[in-house]
Amino acid sequence: MVRLFRHYVSQAFGTLLVAEMLFLFWSIYFGRSLRMMVLADQSTMPHLSEIAPSALVFVGVMIAIMTAMGLYERNFWSGRGDMLLRIGVSFLVGLFAMTLAYYLFPELSLGRGEFSLGFSIAFFGILLLRFMFFEVSDRKALKRRVLVLGVGQNAKCIEELQRVVKTSFLVTGYIRLHEDEQLNVPVSNLLQVPGHLFDLAERLHVDEIVVALDDQRKGFPVDQVLECKIQGFRISSFLHFYERETGKIQLDALRPSNLIFADGFRRALMKETVKRLFDITVSLALLALAWPLMLGAALAIWIESGFRGPIFYRQTRVGLNDGLFEVIKFRSMRTDAEKDGIARWAQANDSRITWVGAVLRDTRIDELPQLFDVLRGDMSFVGPRPERPQFVAELSKKIPFYSMRHMVKPGITGWAQICYPYGASEKDAREKLQYDMYYIKNYSFFFDILILLQTVHTVLWGRGAH
Repeated sequence: MVRLFRHYVSQAFGTLLVAEMLFLFWSIYFGRSLRMMVLADQSTMPHLSEIAPSALVFVGVMIAIMTAMGLYERNFWSGRGDMLLRIGVSFLVGLFAMTLAYYLFPELSLGRGEFSLGFSIAFFGILLLRFMFFEVSDRKALKRRVLVLGVGQNAKCIEELQRVVKTSFLVTGYIRLHEDEQLNVPVSNLLQVPGHLFDLAERLHVDEIVVALDDQRKGFPVDQVLECKIQGFRISSFLHFYERETGKIQLDALRPSNLIFADGFRRALMKETVKRLFDITVSLALLALAWPLMLGAALAIWIESGFRGPIFYRQTRVGLNDGLFEVIKFRSMRTDAEKDGIARWAQANDSRITWVGAVLRDTRIDELPQLFDVLRGDMSFVGPRPERPQFVAELSKKIPFYSMRHMVKPGITGWAQICYPYGASEKDAREKLQYDMYYIKNYSFFFDILILLQTVHTVLWGRGAH
């Protein structure tokens, strides 16, 4: 993993991204070259400066669309058919986007023949690169080799992560440092340190040593770990390793001291100003584009209710610094959904949801009126999902650090919404908090852009929260 604008990106996916950017660029160049050779009947090659602006625009447009299609997400691979579908949709949208770009900026446009050739080269080349990448990336030899110090609960989390998720690392073994530590990993994976930890790490060709002790006060080999650090081995704490590999912060192993001395959770006037300007710009742009859709949704709700029921649904939510505000959405439930006055979680396939409401929820159209909350400043476009005061009061008592999600403005979309499927329980709230804390800790403008692009993928593929 490498860190880009405070967000962890897989080195393998980073390499793939660079390779695809280069291929997209040169596909435009070779498209014009082939066209010139056919027309001129000679091996004339164009100057790079002639096609560079158009090729760079093509690269930017296609990478943005492919990101929106989820092609650079963690662990999205669901088979060759899924890969072909995503790439096909990406290039179809890309064709439309480039046609629009050439219409708006004629100086960038290419001839129909040369663009067709370049576009075809790019499509088949990206397909080939993708399939080759996933064939090669499955090989264990390409994975980072990790040695884990500890066999307790933290080590168990790493073991489960390796089993369940398509990870970028391979655990070479676990070391039990003291007999009091409860064994939570397979006995077959235990290793003995014959002499020095450094000798074992060198013999196993380890790339990283993860300190995953549940209690570091008992038998932590400071001198040996320090020797490995000096000799060039990467040393990581369990929390840092888990955050890097999963995109969330592990609550069970988190202590206040970890947060106090952690890198992140920074607030700056410039960041907040840029975020606010971004929120206003995106909200106004979406309102300008989506108003026909919103008008249609309002009409559908009104007709379904027999021309009597309310179109909008207003509800009190908890926002920045535990302040209360009123969120507005298109009504997707019956008007008597909570006639007894008791707040309830919305469940999957909830019987209180109307037919029109189900469509609005699946397509996220019911969230569009929240753009007015963003313009008012009560919400941001990207941030933790706002919850009702009743649920916040209950969850704050049961889940540690829950109130930290109110350090930033709530959002229409967010890291938790795109990373975690629909859920409405204390367990789900705890899981989503781990993603929210990752977002708060590692916030950057780049991260917000990434979340917005992946939200498009979430809506199109029907994943995430409703």
